[in-house]
Amino acid sequence: MPQAVIYYLIITNILSFIAFGIDKAKAKRKKYRTPEALLLTLAAIGGSAGALLGMMLFHHKTLHPKFAVGVPLILLVHIAIGVLLYLRFGWPAV
Repeated sequence: MPQAVIYYLIITNILSFIAFGIDKAKAKRKKYRTPEALLLTLAAIGGSAGALLGMMLFHHKTLHPKFAVGVPLILLVHIAIGVLLYLRFGWPAV
């Protein structure tokens, strides 16, 4: 994978993880919450691993079906895309 893609995925997953942590903290303090659409969008644009880790670590949104089912499905789609790209193009030197 080109370095830019790797950096993008790292940053997106870190941001997704942090967003879930911040939203959990806000929920505990009954503050203004991060919109669910933003959390799901962060997962969909490449931050699904960070979102899932944030859900599990912070015990946040784990009972909401669109997150409990949606985020793992998004992660599986991302993994499938990665495997297909690997099979098609191989693993280029970074």
